[in-house]
This record gives sequence, C-alpha cells and structure tokens, in this order.
Amino acid sequence: MSERAGRNRLDEEESPYLSQHADNPVHWQPWDGDALEEARERDVPIFLSIGYSACHWCHVMEEESFADEEVAAFLNDHFVPIKVDREERPDIDSVYMTICQRTTGRGGWPLSVWLTPDGRPFFVGTYFPRRARRGMPGFLDLLERLAESWGQDREEIENRADQWSALLRDELEETPDSPGEVSTEALANATSAALRSADREYGGFGSTGPKFPQPTRLELLMRSYVRTGRDECLAVVTKTLDAMADGGMYDHLGGGFHRYATDREWVVPHFEKMLYDNALLPRTYLGAYQLTGTERYAQVARETFAFLDRELSHPEGGFYSTLDARSEGEEGTYYVWTPEGVHDALDDATLADLVCDRYGVTPGGNFEGKTVLTLATSLAELAEEYDSTAEDVRERLDDARARLFDARERRPRPARDEKVLASWNGMAISALALGGRVLDDAYAERASEALSFVRDRLWVPDSGLAHRYKDGDVKGPGFLEDYAFLARGAFDLYQTTGEVDHLAFALDLARTIEAEFWDEGKETLYFTPESGETLVTRPQELSDQSTPSSLGVTVDLLFALDGFAPDAGFSTVAERVLETHANRLQGNPMEHVSLALAADTYHRGVLELTLAADSLPDAWRETLATRYLPGAVVARRPATDEAIEPWLRRLDLDELPAVWAGRDARDGPTVYACEGFSCSPPRSTVEDALAWFDGADENE
Repeated sequence: MSERAGRNRLDEEESPYLSQHADNPVHWQPWDGDALEEARERDVPIFLSIGYSACHWCHVMEEESFADEEVAAFLNDHFVPIKVDREERPDIDSVYMTICQRTTGRGGWPLSVWLTPDGRPFFVGTYFPRRARRGMPGFLDLLERLAESWGQDREEIENRADQWSALLRDELEETPDSPGEVSTEALANATSAALRSADREYGGFGSTGPKFPQPTRLELLMRSYVRTGRDECLAVVTKTLDAMADGGMYDHLGGGFHRYATDREWVVPHFEKMLYDNALLPRTYLGAYQLTGTERYAQVARETFAFLDRELSHPEGGFYSTLDARSEGEEGTYYVWTPEGVHDALDDATLADLVCDRYGVTPGGNFEGKTVLTLATSLAELAEEYDSTAEDVRERLDDARARLFDARERRPRPARDEKVLASWNGMAISALALGGRVLDDAYAERASEALSFVRDRLWVPDSGLAHRYKDGDVKGPGFLEDYAFLARGAFDLYQTTGEVDHLAFALDLARTIEAEFWDEGKETLYFTPESGETLVTRPQELSDQSTPSSLGVTVDLLFALDGFAPDAGFSTVAERVLETHANRLQGNPMEHVSLALAADTYHRGVLELTLAADSLPDAWRETLATRYLPGAVVARRPATDEAIEPWLRRLDLDELPAVWAGRDARDGPTVYACEGFSCSPPRSTVEDALAWFDGADENE
C-alpha cells in the first residue's frame, strides 16, 4: 500500500473545493492511482463524494458529517474516501451523476457514490444528513449498513455493480448499430416541445420551482422566430428574459446572475454565481437586443460583463470559475437587505423609501427575514407616488444603487474559486466577442486577453489542451467541452476582429477534436480523449445540462469551420454524428436542443457572409451589430488575393479555401452572402447581401 495512504491528502491539491476538506478528520484522497490501489489492496469499497466549491449543500454535509470525528473514524476504517471536484473532473461527475439520475430519479451535489474497488457503482445518493430526518437515512447509519452488506452480501453487491455498469455503458458509451435519418423537423419539434413547457405566466420553463435560465432553449426559440416569424417564440423569450432580469436571480447592484431561482416567480435565487451562466446569458440578452431593440437587454449584458471583469477576472486575463453562495457561513448574506440596512447605507429617508419601494425591501423580507432585491415597482408608478418624473426617479435610483453597492462591498465577501477552466473561459470569450460586435470593441479586446491567457497556459501544440489552470498548476487532459467551447470562442473572436490567429487556433483545436475524440467505428464524439484515463465507461455528452451539450456544440462548430479547411473532413464527421444520434434527437428533442440546432444547420447549410475588406466600413459594423443572424459565419478576409497570402501560410493552406475563393473585393469593400451552393453577386453593403439572402428562395 502507498505510504501516502492513511491520511488526508487534499492539502496537496490546488482545487479550492478539495482544499476546503483538507482539515477534515476524514482521510480524503484525490482521485488518483494511489487511492484506487489502496481500495484494491484493502479490498474495501470507495466512498466517492463529488461537489464544487460554491455548492451550499456540500458545505452543509461537510459541517454535519465530514467534520464529525465519529463519522470520519468509521469512514476511514471501512472505506477509501475520495473527493472529486466536479469542475476539475466533469468526466467522473458525468458517469456517476448518470447512475444517480437513472436509479433515484434525481441528481445534484454533493453526489455521494459507493464503488467497488475497481470503480463500479453499487449505491448512490446526493446529500445525506448526519442523523435521519424527513425520510432520509442518517449518513453514519447508512455507512454502517453498507459496510455490513459489503462483508455479508458481497455477491449481491457485485451483481448490482455489474448491472449498473452495464446500464452506464448502454446509456453513455454505446451507439446504435445503424445510423438514422436526421429529421428536417428537428428544429420545429424542439421548438414545439419548448413552447409546450413554457411558463406563460411567470416566464421560463415548467410550472413549479426551481427555475433555471435555459439559455440554449431561448436560443432555439429566437432562431425559430427568425426562421418562421412565429410571434409566440419571441414572446416566450422576452417574457423569460424580463422575468430573470426583474427577479432575484439577477444582481441588481453588482450585475451578473445567480445560479437559478428556487421558486416559480424568480424571486429567491440559489446565490452562487457561475462563470458559465454569466457567459451564456449575455449572449442571449444580446441576441434579444438585436431582435427587439430593447435597450434594457443591452444594459443587462453590459452589467454582466462588468461583473465578470470586476469579480471573476484573473489579473493576467483569464476568468475564474465561481463565487460561493455563502459568506460568514450563511447563504445569501452578502446580497440581502433590510429596510434598516438601506436607510443606514443611504442616510436619506426619502431616497431609502424610494429604494425599498423599487426593490421590494420590506420588514418581513422574502428570504429568512431579509429581502432579495427584485424590481417590485415600475418607474412610472414610483414617479406618480413620489410626485416626480420617471427620468428623475431613474437618476435618483442610479445614485442610490451606487451607494448601496459601495456599502455592500464592505461586507465579508463570498469565497471565490480561482480555477481557470478552458471550457468556461471559451464560453466567456464567445460572449465578449459578440459584445464586441454588438456593443463596443473593448469587449472584443477583453476576449482577446482571455484567449491569450488560456492559450499560453493550457495549450501545448504537440500534446493538446489541458482542462484547468490555477496558480501555475495545470491539470488535464482537456475534455471535449474544453476543445469545443474554446474553439468556438476563438472562432467567434475571429469573426468579430478579423484576426487570422484566432481562426488558426480554432482550426488547431478542431483538428485535435477529430484526432482524439472522434471514434470512426462508433461514429460519435466522446467526452474524454482517446489517450485519457479509462473509467467504468467512456461517456458521451449528448444532452444539454447547465451548459450546452459539448457534442452538439462541436457538431455545429465543425459545420462552421468546414469552409476554412478543405481537406479536414469536418462536415463529414458532423454529418455522421448527427446520423448516429438521429433517433435519440427525434425521440426527445428537448434534452438535445444543441443537437437540434446543429441539425438545422445540417439541412439548411451554413449562411456565410464573406467580408472582403482591409477594414470594415462603419455602415457594415452597424448592420452586423443590429442584425440577429443565428448560425451565420462572418468570414473576414483581406480585400485582395495577394494580401491574403500571409493568412494562407498561417493556416498552412496551399490555396484559398471555399469560403474565400473567388470572393475578393470588387471596386472597394465587398460582401458575399452564400448558403448551401448558392451565392449572391458581389455587394457593396452588408444590407444588400442580406437582402439577397432573405429573398434567395424566390430568386433561384
């Protein structure tokens, strides 16, 4: 047995979540060869606990059970306890969360799994209290029963472990024996399902709490609105965006979004703040701003970007992962208010009353005697009540918000998880790149800083992309989500800035995806690389969870990049993946919205806007900023074929790829719109090129 066994080894780990447990009396091990070998040599089960640093119930279970000497002693004697940060090892989390959901009907964190020494699961749950309550067994009682079963009913446990492992392989790893036909109705079917589940009264999806943001579903509905003109799609989107921005899930003082709302009405959030939510949601608000012109949506995006820059930025460019839900040991205390607190912070009774009316601050509150700020009263109503104008009320509230924010800054802050994850940074880069197109060039510059940070620290051309950076420590290898989201971010940044290095990096990542994640025999893309660690099964990520399906994002990305890499075969891989999973997409489109969006591209083709210009005219920029173009590729290039030669050398191409070939500038900056095998004549404005596209069916 390793000399490192028999003690808590988490003090050697960089993960803030694992470090939080380094002082527990439990002999926690990280997931590594030493821990797995110890389980085999002792022939005892593994107790696997999976969570993340901002997880409220993870903290609760630690305080109740993992800090308890009696619980720790039993765990240490009868199990090998292993801690996993789900943000560092999403592959492990995916495998064991799947078995939890399939066998218990629910999931969540902390995820508690008991494994045989070779990693096969045989018992699973989420949070367990120290002592039995509300129908949940006490954690120590459960440990005692499982240890007894391991000694007395080993054969039954082994049989269950075999059955569950087979279920996991069937669910996560296997693919159909023959491909299906990708339905032309995939987008329409997913849209119909989304509309059926929409909450028309309060916004969002589902008729009860909790309510999650679901940005991929909102993107689906916005794309369907553009395709069909169906007003119902846009109405559901705007209802949801308004509800989220008005409710407690949005931070009305500091910008940015909490993880989700605990209730149907979007009032009380779960207070943790995740980088991915605050990357995905600004893109959605910017798309809605382009569609509707509603300035509030642009402002929400600006304030969310300001939150990212202020509170989740690494000083050298990347973005950190999360802010905790708790400060001073309690959830939400950093964010909530009382009337007395508002009056003390403002020292102006009338202004404080105005703030309390605007944000619903009452003596009883809406969360444990205090108030989560929401937009409770409109500016027009306040103007009438306070005998003023709406503009004057707005100005006074803006001043009050700034003063309340300053007062809040003096409170003990929630802890920050300072891991830099390639995948989540890729999402932030995409969002900021779109912000650069729609709002201000400065956002694209910030995206470039983040991309440079991640490339410099996590990308090694000969060995690939790593998953996590923290304080000089790198952990990997990268997963499909890392390659897909970072490549998408680099490609989106190229589309905004016209910088060929960003395009080249996206292509490098895409080629590595094909080499490491594409299985030609199974005709699918796996979540883990071919050269990565072997788990009880090799997972695919087909369905959308809190982030879009990495497989769906990859397929859509490969379609977009195909025109830039004539010999890579990207579109062939994308088509075969969609055909492999066509029946699953047809059977449950709501679980596979990212795949449905990719299927839309599969049938329609990619709309390409090739911009041949050394610099973009202001009118072009204005059109691109205000026009919502779902799934479109903005293919920037120099004006002449001579000037593009350095680009070809940078991309290691011998000739112009299809997206640029024959599309040089004619008598000044020139635009071409192409879809499928049809292209517009050269146009001098983006508006004219898009007009051709809008009328392409009639002109053919």
